[in-house]
Amino acid sequence: MKIHWTETAEAHLDAIYAHIAQDSKTYALRTVDRITKRSKQIGMFPLSGRQAPEYDVDQIREVFFGPYRIIYHIKADQIDVIAVVHGAMNVLHDEKE
Repeated sequence: MKIHWTETAEAHLDAIYAHIAQDSKTYALRTVDRITKRSKQIGMFPLSGRQAPEYDVDQIREVFFGPYRIIYHIKADQIDVIAVVHGAMNVLHDEKE
């Protein structure tokens, strides 16, 4: 199935790259490359990820690469990657507890 990266997810990848590149551009590029390659599994096995706990929708799922969550939405004709966030981040709230 076709994988579509939303603007938000692409912006997340850019931010991950920029953050890691402060220490190592090589490692930053490798990390982003591995995250995008991990998304290929989603295209072959859309249901392989678990349901994202913040959403009560079976079609919104996630897979992990290291500390990062790749959150995606399964649609009839494609899969939208909607976010790539650090596992410690609460995607529904920006509030600090």
